[in-house]
This record gives sequence, C-alpha cells and structure tokens, in this order.
Amino acid sequence: MDFKEYQKEARKTAIYKNQGENYVYPSFGLAGETGEVMEKIKKLIRDKDGIIDEQFKIEITKELGDILWYLAQLSTEFGISFQDVAEKNIEKLISRKDRGMLHGDGDNR
Repeated sequence: MDFKEYQKEARKTAIYKNQGENYVYPSFGLAGETGEVMEKIKKLIRDKDGIIDEQFKIEITKELGDILWYLAQLSTEFGISFQDVAEKNIEKLISRKDRGMLHGDGDNR
C-alpha cells in the first residue's frame, strides 16, 4: 500500500463533523495519539527497563497507526496529498543531509 491508497482508504473510516472544513479535529487527535505513544514509551522505560518485547511492538504499532491515520486526515483537510507530504519530507531531509544541515534548528535550514 502506498500513501495515496492509504489516504483514500483511511478517509473512508473518518467520522467527524464538517469533514473537508475541519482541520481542528484531526489536529487534536494527532496530539492525543502522540501523547499515547509517549506514555507507552514512558512505561516501557519505567516498567521494563527499556527492553522492547513483542507485546510492546504490537501495542506501539497500533498507536503509530493511529498517528498515521490522523496525519492522513489532516493532510486531506488541507487538500494535500499524503504521498506529496512523504515525498517532500524526504526531499527536504536529503537536501539538509547533503548540505550538512541535519543538526541545528529552524524549518528552513
């Protein structure tokens, strides 16, 4: 499955008000799911000394999938192809690497 297909299929499962005009809902969802990933990582460190087992992989995969879903919805709300988001991100990162600019901060380095 590529990002274009994922975005199309994920949209079929989107149920929230004012779809196509509501970037707030997926933004909040993205923040919430990101928090859930961080919580699982916190507990991995606290309870399992950071040792990753198969159960952790199963659970974190679900949460990462939820983040992916919200990213796809947010892209759709802005009328942006998720495929384009992925491609532009890789182009940006390769450019930064080639210019020795992966370190530091700022969006436009």
